[in-house]
Amino acid sequence: MFDTAELGHKVGKAEFKERREELRARLLILQYRTRELGRFPVLVDFAGVDGAGKGSTVNMLNTWMDPRFVRSIGYRAPTEEERARPRFWRYWRDLPPKGRVGLYLSGRYSLPLLNRVYGKIDESEFDRRLAEIIRFENALTDDGALILKFWMHLSKDQQEARFDELSKNPLRSYQVTEEDRRNHEHYDDFVRAAEQIITRTNRGNAPWNIVEGVNARYRHLRVGEIIAAELSRHLDAHERQAELTFEPREPQAAVAPLPQPTVFDALDLSRGLPKADYKKKLKKDQARLGELGRKAFESGQSTVLVFEGADASGKGGAIRRTIWGLDARTSRVHQFAAPNDEERAHHYLWRFWRKLPRAGYVTVFDRSWYGRVLVERAEGFATEEEWRRAYNEINDFENQIVDRGVLLLKFWLHIDKDEQLARFQERENSPYKHWKLTEEDWRNREQWDAYQQYGHDLVQFTSTEKAPWILVEGNNKYHARLKVIDTVIEHLGQRLKDA
Repeated sequence: MFDTAELGHKVGKAEFKERREELRARLLILQYRTRELGRFPVLVDFAGVDGAGKGSTVNMLNTWMDPRFVRSIGYRAPTEEERARPRFWRYWRDLPPKGRVGLYLSGRYSLPLLNRVYGKIDESEFDRRLAEIIRFENALTDDGALILKFWMHLSKDQQEARFDELSKNPLRSYQVTEEDRRNHEHYDDFVRAAEQIITRTNRGNAPWNIVEGVNARYRHLRVGEIIAAELSRHLDAHERQAELTFEPREPQAAVAPLPQPTVFDALDLSRGLPKADYKKKLKKDQARLGELGRKAFESGQSTVLVFEGADASGKGGAIRRTIWGLDARTSRVHQFAAPNDEERAHHYLWRFWRKLPRAGYVTVFDRSWYGRVLVERAEGFATEEEWRRAYNEINDFENQIVDRGVLLLKFWLHIDKDEQLARFQERENSPYKHWKLTEEDWRNREQWDAYQQYGHDLVQFTSTEKAPWILVEGNNKYHARLKVIDTVIEHLGQRLKDA
């Protein structure tokens, strides 16, 4: 696979200077077009053998393009903060917004490669890690991102010569580390694993480019010219699409589905309990939850609680009673509404990845990533293609959370239409609750049947073995609040017992 990158390509100084000036001008024009259009981010990943010039090429690209709109990130071994979260947390955190460029060194392919070479993961786990990367890249490119991946290559002899050259230079000897020398001894293992990576993950939406790394001038031009060609093609496609769809696109509300039975029809909404019994049990439950929360913090057990449901279904009340029993220093509540400008400039999951808890913490999502298949579907902010593929994207997101060891509990609080109207009227007439009732609430109520069907679809496609939905009968607030707290106690207690 790498024979074509060991041919000894060279570019002379005069040729380099001539091609460089033309390339710089082209890259800048393309970069400004990308920023002005603002429809997609650009991710450029650099991998390859040690000493092949990845860092110097990134530095050169920063001088050729406008560095104000480029972010260069070099990853090292995960920090304590990063290890406390799912593996892809740091890659989602560092995504560039639409219209900007991210240059990545030692990115998402580095750890699987190193772990496979040194026998820390077997072939099956290696393939599973690559499958995770493919899903990550698919999620981004389906949203419009341009992903380019470069493998910078040297033969084994060329790598040894490069190390010797750098080691003799007092100003550059620091660039050759003990780890580099150790990796060189495993050169053949690295090449074999790299072939597997490229073969498995070289896809039309995120292609690999193998670049010979011996001659710096050739390497810089080759990388820059590939970026320019692919960025030009991607821009042309997006600009044509913008013209065809008469950007900006007006939201098109989804066609309301025909009424049909839903999973919520089987719920017994008459379930309840007296207020006195509720207050007595609530105190005991909150004390027990507080005890479990302290143990979870000490053991590093993280928890994510997701709350969805119709307007006025009691999400806020259930959240407040649950959080009351937890230490405020180790629990966070995040309420999500329409995305702001910064959030709209990223993939819709970006803002949720950033809020995942560190080890031992509890994070509550009041509304969540399910907005893509609920409000955005209903209001037409997401196209049918976007909300349909979101089911798989959400399942993958939640699988990564659970696989990291986080306790994920998803609550859907359900009330009937008459109860919602009663609560709306109560809010309207209350001096301290009227602010909770908005015109949007009334407008959403007009789509009651549609939202019930969207909720049914949500449960049907995202209630998995790893992350099942917990349906809560919400007409009686006392019952709903206690069911939520009791469920958290049950699952967290079992998790700490099994740990």
